[in-house]
Amino acid sequence: MNDQEITQKYNEICQLLASRKLKPAFDLLEQLITETGAGDFRDEYHNLEQTYKYMLQYTVEGINDPERQKVYRHLLVSTFELADKVTETLRMRFSNLFPYQKKRGFAGLYIENLSETLQEIEEFHVHNELQSLIDESISAQPGNENAARTHLEKLNYVFYHFWFRDLLTDDEMSFARNFLSGESIPVHEKALFATALTFSLARYFDEQKFNLLFEVYDTTDELVRQRALVGLMLTLYQYDLRLPFFTQITGRLAILNEDPEFKRLFEKVILQFIRSKETEELQRRLQDEILPEMMRLSPNLRNKLNMDNLMGEGMMDDKNPDWQDIFSESPGLMDKMEELSELQMEGADVFMGSFSMLKNFPFFSEFVNWFIPFFPQHPEISGITGDKGDEATNTFMEAIVKSPMLCNSDKYSFCLSLQNIPNEYKEMMSGSLKAEMDQMEELQQDEMAVSPNKAAEVASNQYIQDLYRFFKLHPNHTDFEDVFAWRLDFHNKNTFLPLLQEDLGILRKMAEFYFAKNYFDEASEIYLMLLQENEDGELLQKVAFCYQKTGNYEEALKYYLKADLFDVNKIWNHKKIALCYRNLKEPEKALDYYKQAEILEPDNLSTHISVGHCYMELKKYEDALKYYFKVEYLSPGNKNVWRPLAWSSLLVGKLEQSENYYRKLIDGSPNKYDLMNMGHVQWCLGNRKEALEWYRKSIRNKENSEAEFMAAFDEDIEHLLKQGIDPEDVPIMLDQLRYSLES
Repeated sequence: MNDQEITQKYNEICQLLASRKLKPAFDLLEQLITETGAGDFRDEYHNLEQTYKYMLQYTVEGINDPERQKVYRHLLVSTFELADKVTETLRMRFSNLFPYQKKRGFAGLYIENLSETLQEIEEFHVHNELQSLIDESISAQPGNENAARTHLEKLNYVFYHFWFRDLLTDDEMSFARNFLSGESIPVHEKALFATALTFSLARYFDEQKFNLLFEVYDTTDELVRQRALVGLMLTLYQYDLRLPFFTQITGRLAILNEDPEFKRLFEKVILQFIRSKETEELQRRLQDEILPEMMRLSPNLRNKLNMDNLMGEGMMDDKNPDWQDIFSESPGLMDKMEELSELQMEGADVFMGSFSMLKNFPFFSEFVNWFIPFFPQHPEISGITGDKGDEATNTFMEAIVKSPMLCNSDKYSFCLSLQNIPNEYKEMMSGSLKAEMDQMEELQQDEMAVSPNKAAEVASNQYIQDLYRFFKLHPNHTDFEDVFAWRLDFHNKNTFLPLLQEDLGILRKMAEFYFAKNYFDEASEIYLMLLQENEDGELLQKVAFCYQKTGNYEEALKYYLKADLFDVNKIWNHKKIALCYRNLKEPEKALDYYKQAEILEPDNLSTHISVGHCYMELKKYEDALKYYFKVEYLSPGNKNVWRPLAWSSLLVGKLEQSENYYRKLIDGSPNKYDLMNMGHVQWCLGNRKEALEWYRKSIRNKENSEAEFMAAFDEDIEHLLKQGIDPEDVPIMLDQLRYSLES
């Protein structure tokens, strides 16, 4: 069997068990057991199936067993567990994916004496603490660096040991708790351990791993807590189907939800996950829109913008007065950059593209290093930054550590990229960074006063970005299930829905966030949930708008009509109802609503244009022409109305008038239809040669082809005949055109 077949069957078994369809789940599970050839799995399977058959028999016979539901739930849980064991056995045998290659290679390397390992880890830190009191530059000594490398290797073994364990033993649980509560063990090592637990749980379900993550969240170190929270949310999402049968886990989550702080952090992490969906689009915009525009700007941009002192005094609140002139060379770029800056302050991942090319250092060939929180004492970093006593280096490292904008992975990339930079440049950079760091710290203090959970938000956001880099950039990332490819629709998961329904404010924020980012399917799902609690005009409009944007005009119309019963922006709502009717090919009803909007807003050009379009669709061309002229009268020089004016003039037989407008269009930027329609006008005026030439130009337009031209021409024949063209003459004109194209 290959990985895909194993995973497909396993997922199907889990779906069946979640739907309480035990018989078909047993049938599929038996197929997997046959592939393993393991007798103990077959025995366990037969015991479960036999128990289920007995239960069914007693039920059919009408025997009342008060323990039946308990036995049934136990059967479901036991079948889940057997499916886990069988699937893991098959993956260990057949899988070529990176985690299982690594796990097979680690088979003889599991730590035998965990308590001894814990003691060695603690002794290393105690020794380091004592030595640092004696000699502050101890980290620069070769002997100490070797000890640090040995220590990190030991931590890596701990990571792999727990990652590859299927079910944790009592000894492993004890080690984990002691490690996480150890006073001498630094925060970054505990945070790394939280990641090991998350990856272990994601690979193999174990209730004890969930218990540990809940315990980690209850610790005091914010960095560690946030990693546990992110890990919990991902694994609770992953195992949502089976969690209804594990009430201890869902019960513990419900207890946590009674804490207001948890609710705030829970909400922030959900929004951060939603925000991660826009990372690729952000990189595309940077690469395709913003950077090319900046490159095109004046070569003196750096001096004009005073880039070396962007965070200097007065720069925090005021726009540079020179910007307007600079950005006039590239309209819209300033708005894009301001939007980008706002997104960055919100926590958007704007650096993914910049640092994606800096993940090829040997440092990242070690799997664990993708997740280790940044700390300057890391041997790979301390070797680059040099003497710890150097003030410029200290300033530089302090700025990197405190930077809320860079995730841990990017901080390592940044420092590793400095190894070939001369010291004098590092000193220049450290001076610039110091000024920015002071400003940033001031900003953070202001933000902390407003948002006391800011440190937690930064920690979770940086961790999510670390994970994003791993799942997108690791050399073997395709061997892992990409959590960022999941829909991440927490509102649709049984585990999270009760929590969200307790606080509709979180649901509303999620909906608004999805809505603002144009994820209309997800937004509409949540708005519909909110409408069940309270029917509100604005919510109805937003649901309707979501359906409209996804092309479901029937549903959109239904909700716009409901919203029309509320006193919320009647003009906008009328126009949206009309738009839906137009798309549903009911122009008469659309016209009625546009007319209502026109009464409320008599000088709105958009409404007049739309009324004209409705008359066109109703074939009331004279009425349409009147409205188009009204738009031109209210907005002289409005080029957008020339095209409908030209076409409607042709349809009512005002050929010279139509010709006049088509000439205006052709003098500007004509499309393929303008050229064809000018041919129609000339033919109707009796200018056959000119008509033929305009038809040729239309076909040779880069956006057109002969087949497309002929299809459009066929649609227009009825209008040509009404203007006096002989039907017998049409095929002759088209053949003339075909011959002319060959010459």
